[in-house]
Amino acid sequence: MAGTRAAIRYAKAILSMADSIGVASEVNNDMILIASTIKGNSELNAFIQSPTISVEVKESALLEVFANINGVSKGFFHLLFENKRFEILEAIAVAYSNLFDEANGIEVAKVTTAIPMDADLEAKVLAKITSLSDKKVTIKNIVDPAIIGGFILTIGDKQYNASIANRLQVLRKELSN
Repeated sequence: MAGTRAAIRYAKAILSMADSIGVASEVNNDMILIASTIKGNSELNAFIQSPTISVEVKESALLEVFANINGVSKGFFHLLFENKRFEILEAIAVAYSNLFDEANGIEVAKVTTAIPMDADLEAKVLAKITSLSDKKVTIKNIVDPAIIGGFILTIGDKQYNASIANRLQVLRKELSN
């Protein structure tokens, strides 16, 4: 992703400032909202990325879209305005959340399933997670019909693949030998 190093620098600075005044958690909620809104809205993303739209217009539009965010987050929009870096807004928001989780000993477990998880599967996955990690863990469900069924669990650099697609691939290899 372009501007990743810059995004991490911005995220560290914002986290440090938010931490110093005790609003890091609120700002994290803002960053999660900002990242998911941009990711889920192609028009907003195109607007932010557009080189023909002025930074003034981008800042005022973002302040309108995210009217209820913390003052630190609003100040962050102004910083991007001053530095003309709105194109890395989503990357900064994601980096902030990752740094916040790291600083608070929270690990994100990505669980890929063919269909959205139900309470039963979530309980099974949580049981597996507690055997792999001693940190506080939050679950992020990614839906990917290509895995057919089962699930793929990713925590940090560890992966547990219990997908049907994976089992079929293993079976295919065994049969070809």
